[in-house]
Amino acid sequence: MFLAGEEWAARFEGFRWEAWRLETLPQYLMPQEDEEFQAFKAGVRIDPRSVSNEYTDRLRRQTAEGRTQGRVHIVTRPLTDYLRFEFAQYYAPHSLAGERIRILDVTDRANPLAGVQDFWMFDRAEVVLMNYHPDGRQINREIYEGDVARFIEYQRIAVTESVPLEEYVKGVDV
Repeated sequence: MFLAGEEWAARFEGFRWEAWRLETLPQYLMPQEDEEFQAFKAGVRIDPRSVSNEYTDRLRRQTAEGRTQGRVHIVTRPLTDYLRFEFAQYYAPHSLAGERIRILDVTDRANPLAGVQDFWMFDRAEVVLMNYHPDGRQINREIYEGDVARFIEYQRIAVTESVPLEEYVKGVDV
């Protein structure tokens, strides 16, 4: 089953205790980000402490309710323009709003999750596969119909092998 619109948004309101994502691509080509991405490449920067929008408000509310949202992004250096944009424009304010963001840099080592595709997992009970073209254009979101045990293991590996965003950005050019 494919998810879009309200059905997709409902996953982020309805989870009981954890929403978690694995990101594996060096860029995501999302049309709604294009103008902001172009501005970033032209030198426009935001103050992450001043960001307040639907996403950050939801993160703050969920954190206050004891629900967590987190992710690990697998990267290699040098970071792409898109990753620098994502770290500054999204990850920094989202982290301040309560999202637990970690980075798994595989520049100088084997990727412990090679071949694993992007996914979201909700309460370690439901997995939604994020299907993308190799260039980062989204194809669709698909509910995974099998046993989620391997995705729980992917999450364990990703979290164990990664570092918090704040630690990672201290050592790289963002």
